[in-house]
Amino acid sequence: MTHHVILGAGPAGVIAAETIRKQAPLDSITIIGDEPEPSYSRMAIPYLLMGNITEAGTYLRKSPTHFEDLNIKVLVAHVQQVQAANRTVVLDGGEKIPFDTLLVATGSRPVTPPIQGIKSEGVHRCWTLADARAIAALAQPGARVLQLGAGFIGCIIMEALASRGVRLSVVEMGDRMVPRMMGPTAGGMIRDWCESKGVEVFTSTKVESIEAGKPLTVKLSNGKTMQADLVISAAGVRPAIGYLENSGITCLLGVLTDEHLQSNVPGIYAAGDCAEALDKVSGKMIVSAIQPNAAEQARIAGMNMVAFARGQAPRAKLKGVTQINVLDTLGLISTSFGNWEGVPGGAHVELTDKAQGRHLSLQFKDDVLVGCNSVGWTEHVGVMRGLVEGQIKLGDWVNTLKQDPTRLMEAYLAAA
Repeated sequence: MTHHVILGAGPAGVIAAETIRKQAPLDSITIIGDEPEPSYSRMAIPYLLMGNITEAGTYLRKSPTHFEDLNIKVLVAHVQQVQAANRTVVLDGGEKIPFDTLLVATGSRPVTPPIQGIKSEGVHRCWTLADARAIAALAQPGARVLQLGAGFIGCIIMEALASRGVRLSVVEMGDRMVPRMMGPTAGGMIRDWCESKGVEVFTSTKVESIEAGKPLTVKLSNGKTMQADLVISAAGVRPAIGYLENSGITCLLGVLTDEHLQSNVPGIYAAGDCAEALDKVSGKMIVSAIQPNAAEQARIAGMNMVAFARGQAPRAKLKGVTQINVLDTLGLISTSFGNWEGVPGGAHVELTDKAQGRHLSLQFKDDVLVGCNSVGWTEHVGVMRGLVEGQIKLGDWVNTLKQDPTRLMEAYLAAA
């Protein structure tokens, strides 16, 4: 009997397993996850910390017998290595699991910055349900909390912390908040907004050391020393694929995949935060760590795993990954789509109304919108995404938008 093995019990792993089961009712399926919890969504953790949901609200599937009912086996174990040549997964205890097809869907892991004292008691990442429990115990009203990192995930965590009534300070190495999705004007506006909401923000600043104790003593590169009851490390994430070293599977930042989500080894696929796939807008291979991409990649990989096992041609093709980010920072909505920094030889227009807290930046290549940024501009989010993802030719409308970028909706309706 065909055996499909899925590494990772997050959204990508779960959707791939369900897709395989629909296509192949009798095939054997095993999911291997490394956390003792039921499958859950990491993206729901901030909402858990806000008190909007319970732990059960983070679970991807509500029935406790969901996988049993589908005859999908779930193992809790750490994967030590993958041996592509003899199609075997080796677990920590030495147990070997053979496979016919394999999906690498182990997501990402938080980066641990090289800071003296980063492993001290009271320093936590915000990545697992176990982390959330530890943070909830310490992030009581009035507690002094220092957060390291103000990227996309950092801003979502910050919102959860602020809702708990803590005294919050944020330290970001970049010269602005959310530096990987926002230009200087937009990143600066988000910072001003956070400060107006009572959050202390230090940009272009590093944490130099953390001294253990209650409270923790934190030294910053700007000469400040701060006391904190809780330090949260949100310094970015990397694909969790260390166990693939010497496996024979080609990896750069993530597992390199083709349009069928297959790696260089036939029958071995990747999906989600650890897959590197083609972004058709930029023409580059990227890891796009957002849940909608993970879900779509998992569905396609699952269909193709069944086809491979049956000796058939691939059944589904990835249209391309997208760079979409919509962020709510303490009530301020900002967006980033596609090549928001612009492309060589491209054109750029921007409009800023600081008094109204609104900013719009559009990047063109010839008559195509290739990327954009916005702050406080909620009415055009769908249109911006449609134009960038659809690579729609605007024709003469490109000149209109360069004069007045607010006419996006009219341009979209005319060109699409």
